[in-house]
Amino acid sequence: MDIAYKGEHLLPGNLGQFFIVLAFGSALFSFICYFFATQEKVAKSDNSWLRLGRIGYWLNTVSIIGMGTCLFYILYNHYFEYHYAWSYTSRSLPTYYIVSGFWNGQEGGFLLWMFWEAVLGNILIWRAKSWEKPVMTTLALSQAVLGTMVLGLQIGSAHVGSSPFLLLRNSGMQAPIFQNPDYLSFIKDGKGMNPSLQNYWMIIHPPTLFLGSASLVVPFAYAVAGLWKKRYKEWIQPAIPYALFSCMVLGTGVVMGSFWAYESLNFGGFWAWDPVENASIFPWLMLVGALHVMIVYKNTGHSYFTATFLVMISFVLVWYSSFLARSGVLGESSVHAFTDLGLFWQLVIGVLIFLAISVYLLVSRWKELPITKKDEETYSREFWMFVGAVFLGLSCFHLIVVTSIPVWNLMFGTKMAPPTDPVKHYNVIQASFAVVIALLSGFTQFLKYKRTDITRFFITTLIYLAFAALITALVVYATGFYKLHVVFILVMLCSVYSVVANAKILADSFKGKYKLAGSAVAHIGFGLLLVGALISSGTKKVVSENITGEQFSAEFAKDEDPKENLLLYKNEPLRLGDYMVTFTGDTVEGASHFFNIDYKRMKDGKVTESFTLRPNVIQAQGGMSSTPDTKHYLFHDLYTHITMTNLISTQPAAEEAQHGATDDDKNYDAPVAHEVAVGDTIPYRDGVIVLKKLNRSVKLQDIPITDKDIALGAQLEVITHGKTYEAEPVYMIKGNSQLDFGKKLEDAGLKLRFTKVIPDDNKIEITVYQQPESKKKFIVLKAIEFPYINLFWAGTIIMVIGFLLSIFRRNKEFKAI
Repeated sequence: MDIAYKGEHLLPGNLGQFFIVLAFGSALFSFICYFFATQEKVAKSDNSWLRLGRIGYWLNTVSIIGMGTCLFYILYNHYFEYHYAWSYTSRSLPTYYIVSGFWNGQEGGFLLWMFWEAVLGNILIWRAKSWEKPVMTTLALSQAVLGTMVLGLQIGSAHVGSSPFLLLRNSGMQAPIFQNPDYLSFIKDGKGMNPSLQNYWMIIHPPTLFLGSASLVVPFAYAVAGLWKKRYKEWIQPAIPYALFSCMVLGTGVVMGSFWAYESLNFGGFWAWDPVENASIFPWLMLVGALHVMIVYKNTGHSYFTATFLVMISFVLVWYSSFLARSGVLGESSVHAFTDLGLFWQLVIGVLIFLAISVYLLVSRWKELPITKKDEETYSREFWMFVGAVFLGLSCFHLIVVTSIPVWNLMFGTKMAPPTDPVKHYNVIQASFAVVIALLSGFTQFLKYKRTDITRFFITTLIYLAFAALITALVVYATGFYKLHVVFILVMLCSVYSVVANAKILADSFKGKYKLAGSAVAHIGFGLLLVGALISSGTKKVVSENITGEQFSAEFAKDEDPKENLLLYKNEPLRLGDYMVTFTGDTVEGASHFFNIDYKRMKDGKVTESFTLRPNVIQAQGGMSSTPDTKHYLFHDLYTHITMTNLISTQPAAEEAQHGATDDDKNYDAPVAHEVAVGDTIPYRDGVIVLKKLNRSVKLQDIPITDKDIALGAQLEVITHGKTYEAEPVYMIKGNSQLDFGKKLEDAGLKLRFTKVIPDDNKIEITVYQQPESKKKFIVLKAIEFPYINLFWAGTIIMVIGFLLSIFRRNKEFKAI
């Protein structure tokens, strides 16, 4: 008997599922129509297949917007009867994280991928002209394959796709609660977002990365169209602007990920060689190589096969990267790989479809490809650009082989282990590739296509290489970079050389050679990016040196070096490098727990600089995540995060009537009574307490005082660690009862009671309760200084500007044809 469930909002889910099916069907319909429209046997005057293909693609676009709207409506309204909403959001999340929750899970990621392909497809319908039919055939096929990933259909024992509109009770969770028609009354909230994802980069990084990945389908589609329709030479020209766009956006997305790692994920820097990080860069490396060889072919007619192969394999790698991140195969080796949603074989099929298309077209057209018989001149630009593309390919191949070790073990039943020190392994080998690539990006700018004046080339190259060597020597000496492996010094030399060589080309472009400006600016940006990455990661310094002798537990020492972590008790300043730092308090904002840390730079006893950093700790069902806060300077960043704390939330201190010991007294050391007169000082472990005066007109909230009552307040001033606090405990005689109302000073770790009046000596008794060291609130922080990190970010921005200039140039060339 079916259960009649109560309170479920089924309409948006049913509507969303309808749009999913419609999106898949319309993409498949568009693919078929465009395919037939492309056939030569179809009369050129008959555009019916073309019109139907467009209608199908437009319907696909509307469907994608429809299902995206339905999913956001479900997330925004906290309909936790849907598995996706329950898994990735909660009521405490602000709206901007609800938006990012859209692509938090795999299903939402596929929807975002489909959306960007839909946008690109509509641009191509508008701009592709004679290329529309064959190019859109490939885009429609890609949309259909992506559509299967979110279908969520069960056909017999086969599971096709995972729908974002799956109900929680149908998600396979074996729980008795779903036998209750009113189960939603027990589900008050969702699981929430992984703490490490609660960062503003989550809002902008994934959409940018998905746009970059999705855009690779366009140069791939042009390459397929060129081979399919035997327009071998023609497809390169219109594909170059799209390849430039893909390089720019995907590269920006990857660097945004490094920003995210730097500011949120506690990798201790901007890149940690995590397998999913590596997977994201596969297609970018390959496409950068492809782009350079495409330009070579356009200018010289050389390297056609290489250009075509690299373009095609770049898009295949987009699918392979998605397989690595989404199939669950990297679940034990990456901190942010997705778990398997049952899409393992679907993702494999997706990779194989586009790989098979590439292989079939290249093999079947092999004899007809415009391959030149004549070799390139050794001193020609095209030869060395080809060499650079080869090294980019080798760099990518190394990353693929090592990152894919879990795949090889799964496929071949082997038990290969990843490198024991992956960071060192990748750094040294990839630095070796970077030496060659950076060097080539410099001296190829002095070469000409087809043939170069060798003497002039060598003189120019050596002059700028010598100049770069001088600058490198100064940089290496000033930053202490000479302590590192020699291969990193070579990368530094070649990166500086690339910057100065391309700066010369950029200067020439201002003299009228404007066509060179885009590539020069992009190469300058790339060189600065490498210089910034080398200096900041190679010479970063932990400034939270523990010289206090404070010991940490063995459990803590498994993950952190005790010598690099500083214990700060609340309101007790401590030296940290050039600063005095004080943990002043904390603030809870939703799921976030911010810790306020005051930094003061001192010189000659005066404060020359003061600022507050607020690192954040988020506690959620997914675990605890510590998000750093960073002080940015022009030449370095000071990066601070919390590695441990015993802080617990407490209620505000209030006046409490006492007749003797209370349960709260257990939280303090044994009380000490002091007989003092006005003006006397009471010393204690962390400072002094001064009795300033007695207040005979004190009032107590909610306690009426009559003429027969006596109420006396002791106005105390507490001075501890350079800070001053005020407290006024009260002694009272009411009727036949003697009462005192103590005062807690949580920041000072004190409780103070006015316990007795001694009229004969004009004194009073103040009882001091002090928290033991073990009860004092503390944080353990780690602070790292990243020198010249801004070169890394500036290089990224400059590289993007270079890509934009190149896109504008290539667009003009295409329109001029």
